[in-house]
Amino acid sequence: MLHAEPADATVGRKADHLRINIERDVAAKGVTSGFEGWRFEHCALPEIDLDDVDCGAVLFGRPLRAPLLVSCMTGGTEEAHAINRRLARVAQRAGIAMGVGSGRVLLEDPELLPTFDVRDAMPDVPLLANIGAVQLNRGYGVDACQRLVDMLRADALVLHLNAIQEAVQVEGDTCFSGLLEKIARLCDALTVPVVVKEVGWGLAPDVVTRLLDAGVVAVDVAGAGGTSWSEVERERLVEPRRRRVAAAFAGWGVPTAECIVRARSVAPNAVIIASGGVRDGVDVAKAIALGADVAGIAGGFLRAASECEEAADDYAWELVSTLRIAMFAVGARTLLDLKKTPRLERT
Repeated sequence: MLHAEPADATVGRKADHLRINIERDVAAKGVTSGFEGWRFEHCALPEIDLDDVDCGAVLFGRPLRAPLLVSCMTGGTEEAHAINRRLARVAQRAGIAMGVGSGRVLLEDPELLPTFDVRDAMPDVPLLANIGAVQLNRGYGVDACQRLVDMLRADALVLHLNAIQEAVQVEGDTCFSGLLEKIARLCDALTVPVVVKEVGWGLAPDVVTRLLDAGVVAVDVAGAGGTSWSEVERERLVEPRRRRVAAAFAGWGVPTAECIVRARSVAPNAVIIASGGVRDGVDVAKAIALGADVAGIAGGFLRAASECEEAADDYAWELVSTLRIAMFAVGARTLLDLKKTPRLERT
């Protein structure tokens, strides 16, 4: 049996989240992504042409022209519909992957499908469905997850882990016990790969290992330094003491750069996605050189797409162009070369 709050309550919360992320400063406070602690040693004689630089990759069987993911963000409202459509068209043109927001509200009310359904706008690049892992404890099992994947025609399913967000949210669900076993059953039965991601506090190495042992195909370490979802929830809270509790976690989490290094050390062959404070193409290059396969960005794309589609197109172009020049400037013709570069050093 599904245990769900009314769909209109979920939709209202999604609208709050979208508005707050666009209008308010909800970045982590007192903690950074850690990318500023690394620097590329410039190579004045790269011995390659810029035209030779190829930052193409493959994710879940589909080609990418750059190792970028428009991270899972939104759905369920009319504004989310417009933003998702813009981002999907941008992803298709740029040749990058995209995830949509949590599909729980869609499973509660299938009439909201148009606010999530973007497959027709991005037929050639990876599309990721998404739902909170905690929902596996609320009756959303294999059948529901498969239904979500099928409705969206997605290439993979992301399960997000957001324990702190749920803990500070008035409506939050903190029943996280026994999830690993349910994740393993889902991995075994679902027809598409399962990805598990944090939402901005990072995946520790032991968690990465347990998830991969359970059958998860990819992890998004989603470290600290970008959007803080405790800050997002603080903006929704009215009671002063609850706001102070949420504020205490603005600096919580493991920096993204550290998450990447530690995850790769325990998972040499896994697909690692790096999100959390990735803001430009140099950060993307650092993420790949540290061990990630793909870099995910949410806030930058959301703010650009809320302005207009052209702004989101420009942002994608800038990310890819900067990444290619960074690769050129260290003599890396391919992403494999970038992963092996000896020119990334701690500052």
